[in-house]
Amino acid sequence: MISPQQIEEMIKAELPDAQVQVQDLTGGGDHYQVTVVSSQFAGKRLVQQHQLIYGALRQAMSTEAIHALALKTYTPEAFANNNS
Repeated sequence: MISPQQIEEMIKAELPDAQVQVQDLTGGGDHYQVTVVSSQFAGKRLVQQHQLIYGALRQAMSTEAIHALALKTYTPEAFANNNS
């Protein structure tokens, strides 16, 4: 089991400017939805953005501490436009 705080820390270690929101979808500590806003996503396709997150969480995913992960990734501009 991995905590939402640990997931946030792992992502921020790879993307220091990231704003991260982690939601435990089942209460079991292994199915998460993660929303990440980072300027490092600029110019990258969605799959490349997700690969950055999977890279940051590689160890937790390989040990199945995270069994399922739903991702939402945004540049700061896209996030502002999406939430206005």
